[in-house]
Amino acid sequence: MLGAVETRSVSPVFVGRADELKALNNALARAAAGEPQALLLGGEAGVGKTRLIEEFAHAACREGAVVALGGCVEIGADGLPFAPFSTALRALHRELPAELAAAAAGQEHELARLLPELGEASRGRRPDEDGMARLFELTARLLERIAADRTVVVALEDLHWADASTRHLLAYLFRTLRSGRLVVVATYRADDIHRRHPLRPLLAELDRLRTVRRIELGRFNRTEVGRQIAGILAHEPDPARVDEIFERSDGNAFFVEELAVASDDGCCSGLTDSLRDLLLVRVEGLPEDAQRVARIVAEGGSTVEYALLAAVARLTEDDLIEALRAAVGANILLAAPRGDGYRFRHSLVREAVSDDLLPGERSRLNRRYAEALEADPALVPADERATRLATYWYHAHDAAKALPAVLDASVEARCRHAYSEQLRLLERAMELWDVAPDAVRTALRPVDYTEVYPPCGCDPATTPLRYLDLMAEAAVAGRLCGERERAMKITKRALRLLAEEEDPLRAAWFWVQRSRLVQAQARGDGWKELATAQELVRGLPPSEVHAEVLAMVAAWSMLREPGPEALSDAQRAVEYARMVGADDIELNARLTLGALMVDAGDTEPGLAEMFEARDRVVERGVAAVVGRSHVNLPSVLEGVGRSKEAAEVLREGIELTQKMGLLDSEAWVWTNLSESLYSLGRWDEATEAALNAHTTGQSAKPRGGGSTRLAHIALARGDLAETARRLAAARTYFGTHDPVSQHSLPLLRIAIGVAAGEGRLLDARTALREALDSGFPPGTQRYGWPLLLASAAAEADARGLPVAEPGRADTVERIRTAAKSLPTGAPVWRAYEKWVRAELGRAEGVSTPGEWCAVVTAVEPLERPYDLGRVRLRLAESLLVSGADDDARARATELLRLARAAADHLGARPLGDAVALLAQRARLTLGHASTASAPAPADAVESLGLTSRERDVLRLVAAGRSNRQIAETLFISPKTASVHVSNILAKLGVSGRGEAAALAHRLRLFPPETPAAHAMG
Repeated sequence: MLGAVETRSVSPVFVGRADELKALNNALARAAAGEPQALLLGGEAGVGKTRLIEEFAHAACREGAVVALGGCVEIGADGLPFAPFSTALRALHRELPAELAAAAAGQEHELARLLPELGEASRGRRPDEDGMARLFELTARLLERIAADRTVVVALEDLHWADASTRHLLAYLFRTLRSGRLVVVATYRADDIHRRHPLRPLLAELDRLRTVRRIELGRFNRTEVGRQIAGILAHEPDPARVDEIFERSDGNAFFVEELAVASDDGCCSGLTDSLRDLLLVRVEGLPEDAQRVARIVAEGGSTVEYALLAAVARLTEDDLIEALRAAVGANILLAAPRGDGYRFRHSLVREAVSDDLLPGERSRLNRRYAEALEADPALVPADERATRLATYWYHAHDAAKALPAVLDASVEARCRHAYSEQLRLLERAMELWDVAPDAVRTALRPVDYTEVYPPCGCDPATTPLRYLDLMAEAAVAGRLCGERERAMKITKRALRLLAEEEDPLRAAWFWVQRSRLVQAQARGDGWKELATAQELVRGLPPSEVHAEVLAMVAAWSMLREPGPEALSDAQRAVEYARMVGADDIELNARLTLGALMVDAGDTEPGLAEMFEARDRVVERGVAAVVGRSHVNLPSVLEGVGRSKEAAEVLREGIELTQKMGLLDSEAWVWTNLSESLYSLGRWDEATEAALNAHTTGQSAKPRGGGSTRLAHIALARGDLAETARRLAAARTYFGTHDPVSQHSLPLLRIAIGVAAGEGRLLDARTALREALDSGFPPGTQRYGWPLLLASAAAEADARGLPVAEPGRADTVERIRTAAKSLPTGAPVWRAYEKWVRAELGRAEGVSTPGEWCAVVTAVEPLERPYDLGRVRLRLAESLLVSGADDDARARATELLRLARAAADHLGARPLGDAVALLAQRARLTLGHASTASAPAPADAVESLGLTSRERDVLRLVAAGRSNRQIAETLFISPKTASVHVSNILAKLGVSGRGEAAALAHRLRLFPPETPAAHAMG
């Protein structure tokens, strides 16, 4: 593959750069060991970046690596979408055809957007919401697979010319490469990166990644300049000449070459200090035909194919070859790597020649390029044709020709998921719209240029293209490429135009786009915009827009305000989508409909609806719906307690989302899998799944889901500090602009658990009030029941604490009232209802074995080992409190053994501690545990390692006494009391007095003097 490594320099001697080359070679060695490497190589124009990459490429090839070079292509002011990646993949395809084909197997139609040699890219009728993310993921995994068994170097040059899509893909690669013997190195001109250059934000972002190394290439010193000149001239130069060239070049390698050659040709004295003159002096020394050819090549782009050059130059073949020979012989032009065209040896010279063109000369050359390409489209590669023709016509200032060419290029960009370039081209088309002749505009058809067909019911194949159609395409392109502010401006402008005409369907479509943008920009929940769209389509006949509006309204309501109206909207969305043949909308609406049916208590038919939609999605491979089919369905299954079924669907979802490159959908699948594995008692796997969700998610909310699950697991395992940290992260990810019950209620449930664990009962009550004030909308019982249970358990554990008594009765009553409002239509919800009622009884001092036995009976079939261990603990406790006869003690002992086994298996430390301390209080021997090998001491306080005096102090701390009050009661000094309190906190492993008091009361270290207490001994 060294044939692709251009030799552009004059000097055969590689000078200096020892440190930089060492850094690159070290990266190669680390990559060979299986650690992917990412590097950025910056330096001013002409400093020697390309020569360094050449030297590194030769060294890598000598080590057995495969090197693929790709360069960003500049055509006028436009870049070709993904040009450097396409070139590099094409090089890999030539060198490793079998390996690349195997790595791309099953995804050829997607990857063909970057490498057309793989086949024809798939094209859908509707905008592909996840298309760009999927393409990026598949590209990253393709490179990892190719580099699994061999070292691969991908070098991308001239990043300062990169199109936005190339920059996005490079950033994605640098963030996500996890395996493979791969080196990705990109070069850029540091002096071109001004404050508003689009590459600047990317460099700042990559600087924050610890996996990316940035190398800055400096100028040569005087000694290195001397060695470079010696290599160019093939003899030792005169020291005075070295001094002069060093001073004038300031150590820039390219300028040294130009000055050295000019000096050797005897024209050094005639040079001026002007940079432009320095770059043009040797061009102006060429024969007239050679100068003319150089000007043509300069305006044609980074590389101009020979056949295209011949068509534009209009010279005889002999004259053209002679002109090219002169330019190549003078080291101005050289043959392109593929051998089918010519380019300037250095881009600085091309830019100088292009800048020297007269305005009329530039437009004339662009017109001739465009005419030649129109006459024979085969003159350039197929994947470059549309963009280059659009650029040539645009710079020829011919609106009649430029408008359709620019629109053709926008379609090509959209098909490649290069939405940033599509947006820029559509904005250019809107610029040309008013100046193009009417005859040209009326000849354009929406079916040829738009994916968002006119929602007016007209035939897109016969109706003329409208300006609003361009705005619709641009709004979607802006949203898909992340340029949401530009998309919002386009949408607002379109709605202002639509206010002047009667077109409710088109207006409704734009309001839907505005709703999506409002939500994406965290400016609101998007309901106002959806409601406006719904009002516009009300009473209109079925249409695709009408179906989409109803489907989105139903999906919005499912998360925020589920109920009969949402159910009706979902049913009509399904009906309308079927009538107009909008399959994707129908499948999405059916998933929403099924979930709403389950929420309404129609469980089995609702699940059947969702399963049927899932089967169609899998059968057809509908990427646009896979996320919902394999996120919503298992979520509903988990909500009704069918965790095993949920996990099966989720495993299938992981395979599908990974295959399709749907990263955010994959993150949600991992989140839901973590929840189901937690329910099934597979906590280590649940933790791994939650971490995968956190690292896979590309946007904030999927990461918030992963953080929520990690907080939940940490709370159950007793790590309150980790719980609080993950809880804070989840809140940050979810934000406050659009509170959704499925996110807010689990976070409040965790907050209650943390507050209760730290002895902050009042904070736990505050979190409960926040949840109750917001209410539990229909369908949120799966989150409402665990939250009420956490609050009821916190009240029961705090019974007897002085801080708990004020407001306790009111809190218990509010929990009981809220519980009556929640449905109990599934076994898991009925079990929770019994459990909450039993915890409230415990909070009121009324806890009977019969009630807890009913709870255990309800929980046992659910296959939730943690929940079962907790209720077994409570049943054992109630048996011991109610009457400690031999049968009750024997049954309690067995229940505690089972609960302890569950706690040991899960790593649920709070449950295990509670079991051990209850056994100590009741003087029960549970046998050997994984954490203890001898029967526990009879005295629970003694088992904590507290001295007699510390026992007295802890009793008073649990009663809410201050250090001064403790000192007065025990006839000690306040300082001594403070020392005792500090020792107690350390021995108990708690962070404050409140947590110590809560622990003492929860473990009943100092139970009130009651007959029940005496019965427990």
